[in-house]
Amino acid sequence: MDKVAKDVGDIQSRLLDHRPIINAEVRYFVREFEEKRGHRESRLLENLNKMVLEANEQMLPTEIECMLSGVVKRLEAANHMAEQVQQRELEAQKSTHLQGNIERLKDEWAEFLKEQQRLKEEVDEEHARAVGQLSTQYSEKKKDLKFPPP
Repeated sequence: MDKVAKDVGDIQSRLLDHRPIINAEVRYFVREFEEKRGHRESRLLENLNKMVLEANEQMLPTEIECMLSGVVKRLEAANHMAEQVQQRELEAQKSTHLQGNIERLKDEWAEFLKEQQRLKEEVDEEHARAVGQLSTQYSEKKKDLKFPPP
């Protein structure tokens, strides 16, 4: 039984444990990179870094200026359009026609409120009459129940 457990453990470690293979690959990569290639990659990286720095110093400022000038132009155009919209709105508010419409609507609203108040009073009166009629009917029925006819 011990041999079976040991064999299963060996099989499991071979199938599922990848550490020895990964360690071997890492050692190979390090040896390949450091020993065989020397400092060739570091020199290439340094040259690329110099080229990028030169490009940043020469090309980037001119491109940024071009982009910023375009953004500034768009912002100025947007500000101009916003000012025009504000000016139109102010002119519309000053219009006497609109003021007349506002006054007319206020008068109509006041009339509407008066009409609603009148209708409310009518409903209240009808309700009071109906309550009165029902109370008299019930009081008469109570009297009839107390004193039955002979």
